Amino acid sequence: MVFFRSLFFNIFLYSGIALVSIVAAPFLFLKDKYMLFLGKFLSYYVIWILKVFLNTKTEFKGLDNLTKHEKFFVASAHQSMFETFALQTVINGPVFILKKELLRIPFFGWGLKKIGAIEIVRNTTTKENLNFFDKIKESIKKSNRPLLIFPQGTRVKYKDRVPFKKGVGKIYETLKIPCIPVGLNSGKVWPKNSFNKYPGKITISFLNPIQPGLEKEKFIEKLQTEIYKEIDLID
Repeated sequence: MVFFRSLFFNIFLYSGIALVSIVAAPFLFLKDKYMLFLGKFLSYYVIWILKVFLNTKTEFKGLDNLTKHEKFFVASAHQSMFETFALQTVINGPVFILKKELLRIPFFGWGLKKIGAIEIVRNTTTKENLNFFDKIKESIKKSNRPLLIFPQGTRVKYKDRVPFKKGVGKIYETLKIPCIPVGLNSGKVWPKNSFNKYPGKITISFLNPIQPGLEKEKFIEKLQTEIYKEIDLID
């Protein structure tokens, strides 16, 4: 039963992504707000088909923490593709940091580039990464949109407790704005690199903002502790 539910879900998921990406092509020549609208529409669609085919509900907690500061960035746990969609339904047009390869995908990647996604070449120090933090600072300075990062660096299994990447500390130090941690359990329903998806409830928790002013190492330690503590509570 899980296999067939997952089969239909995956068909509708990737068909939906492909269709919206193609429909979005003319919006590449218009204002960013139209592309952001399509991204939000696709995100609601993903939550909806997850409920329809797998009877999986999505719960958001701590949304009031998104209204405490005008400028902030969000640092979220990363267990599946799900949160890259779901977070867009409650965060106003987040600016993504993502691997460069995604921007090369026809239509889909062009849309990401249109909305100001910031690329990074992972696990290397190339010329393309030298001005990475300057790009982030300039993007956030010009925009009213919050930055969204995944400090684990990649998707991990929901029981894994990998150390956070040092780059999140540099971003915190560079931006000098509050950071809102996010704990979640999406990996229980939508496991990393798994065809099968499972019934259940996905909880996404927005925690109290971490104020600027900490040393980088102290910030990373605090962020990691709070996110993993929240995941344990959800679990």
